[in-house]
Amino acid sequence: MLKYTLKRIVYALITIWVIATLTFGLMKALPGDPFHNPKMSPAVKEALQRKYALDKPLLEQYGIYIGNLVKGDLGTSIKYPGRSVNQIIKDGFPKSLAIGWRAMVFATFFGLILGIIAALNHEKVSDYLVIFIAIIGVSVPSIVMGPFLAYTFGVDLGWLPVTVDGTQKSLILPSITLGFATLAFIARLMRTTTLEVLGQDYIQTAKSKGLNKIQLVWKHVIRNAIMPVVTVVGPLFAGIITGSIVIEKVFAVAGLGDSFVSSILEQDYSMIMGITIFYAILIIISVLLVDIVYGFIDPRLRLSGKGGK
Repeated sequence: MLKYTLKRIVYALITIWVIATLTFGLMKALPGDPFHNPKMSPAVKEALQRKYALDKPLLEQYGIYIGNLVKGDLGTSIKYPGRSVNQIIKDGFPKSLAIGWRAMVFATFFGLILGIIAALNHEKVSDYLVIFIAIIGVSVPSIVMGPFLAYTFGVDLGWLPVTVDGTQKSLILPSITLGFATLAFIARLMRTTTLEVLGQDYIQTAKSKGLNKIQLVWKHVIRNAIMPVVTVVGPLFAGIITGSIVIEKVFAVAGLGDSFVSSILEQDYSMIMGITIFYAILIIISVLLVDIVYGFIDPRLRLSGKGGK
């Protein structure tokens, strides 16, 4: 277990370094610069470039960037002078997380239930209904789903707030919108894996022993069918909690997704690289946690150095 964990940590650090290097290179390859303003005097532009070390040779800039990254310093925002990228992430991420984890709980809970129901009622009305929901979830983008839910349940029916105002109730619509596509994906995957498990010989053996349907599903079907779902839940969670610019715009959420898109438009190098690294770390940690959870779900999978191949 220790050997496996250390091995994964090393891989994670290498991955972060590669992503950081690629992001740095891509930022430098972008045309123009963040201080391109016809009204800005050459003296002011030179002073700003010196402040952000953009006047130094490329290799020296890279060294400064990596050195600060090792210390946990993601730099100072160019768009918001005086504000560090660390502080911007600290301010924006909790708002994205508040919606993200609710969206993931909603998607996972209902996705698993719908997938199991569809598989147990294969080629029946409930199965076709779940397939229809999955098609809608995958086909309809958030830019359409968000305004539709906001108008239907917020404006027309008046049941829920259409903007996030700090109350728990105001988080319902953006969470459902953000999680709907993930729900559809999990439902389809769970349906497929459950059907595969139901066709296995050991399921027929369990039936012959007199187990009722509930015992059969709980003890034998879910435990084996859920494994592929667990594999994707980690990366899905990391992706979903980083926020969606569409969702944040529709429901007026000043989250991290909004800051990320703004940083790209403004060519805010420090913020782009900082948020990218932050996203990468979230995904890497999620994948590592998935491997650990795997061991709890199926004890046959040993988290050892050999098992990590």
